[in-house]
Amino acid sequence: MHHFTTFRAMCCAAVLGGCTKTEKQPAADKAAVVAEAPAPAAISLADVAGKWRVRGMSETGDSTLVTFELKATADSSGWTFTFPNRKPIPVRVTTAADSIMTEAGPYESVLRKGVQVTTRGVLRLEGDKLVGTTVARYAGSSRDSLRVRTEATRTP
Repeated sequence: MHHFTTFRAMCCAAVLGGCTKTEKQPAADKAAVVAEAPAPAAISLADVAGKWRVRGMSETGDSTLVTFELKATADSSGWTFTFPNRKPIPVRVTTAADSIMTEAGPYESVLRKGVQVTTRGVLRLEGDKLVGTTVARYAGSSRDSLRVRTEATRTP
């Protein structure tokens, strides 16, 4: 009987031990646990200063709609687009994080003769290319727009 009592006492101790309240571990600091994605590196206009051959392509394919030269300077002044057989068009430039925002116009559209257009684009430096998207907004009664993928390579 003595063994039975000892066995029963050990079982009760094991059961009670499993039911005892354990101290709750303090919650980890959520900010320390959740790793923030690194912010994109800020772009410097000096990194893209020079001449670029730009190709504007259809949003859904690789067909070239327009080509032009982009003259980029180390600051926001002096940027221009030059289309073949045209005078340079001044470009307003701003930056945010890894992006260069461009705005030009109104000027006569290369794609729609006699129609004024204003363009707004975003470019990012990817390797040795500038890539992005430009939206052309046309003046007139329809006030329609065209979205174009852009890709630029440096020229000597």
